[in-house]
Amino acid sequence: MTTPVCNRASNAAAPATTQTLPYPSFSSYVRARQPVLLRTARSLTANPSDAEDLLQTALTKTYVAWERIEDHRALDGYVRRALLNTRTSQWRKRKVDEFACDELPEPEPVPGENDPAEKQALHDAMWRAIMRLPVRQRAMVVLRYYEDLSEAQTAEVLGVSVGTVKSAVSRALGKLREDPELGLVR
Repeated sequence: MTTPVCNRASNAAAPATTQTLPYPSFSSYVRARQPVLLRTARSLTANPSDAEDLLQTALTKTYVAWERIEDHRALDGYVRRALLNTRTSQWRKRKVDEFACDELPEPEPVPGENDPAEKQALHDAMWRAIMRLPVRQRAMVVLRYYEDLSEAQTAEVLGVSVGTVKSAVSRALGKLREDPELGLVR
């Protein structure tokens, strides 16, 4: 015999001699036991809203299994176990704590960061500064940073030692850092 879902229709059609179950439907069980189950959920969480969500999730799991539950006298134990299992799953899944704040933490916009005109001005200033370097240093900076060659490859192309490339590039970068035109762009 299956338990009717709708009490009113089944009670009206059922003879008066039928034996009534303590919880003939899921909705009557929830109405009768919700305050007790909510207290249990509140003991598992720090936030009353989280406790309500936890109880709703556990009751949803109970509703899905309602037809499979043979002993309706053990429903409280079933729901409590569902509450505990659900809360344990939530603890395991939580990886990042969320904190409410007054303002969103967004980086300060850098003036001209996405402005094509600013990018072009920086590009032009950099090339003018590179053109003021001695020919040998200029060649090494261009090969090393614009052509993206390693120090060994740059040394091989220019026919010098790796140490010469390192020292010349270091001196060239020092001059570029001190360039007054590039100082204004920074």
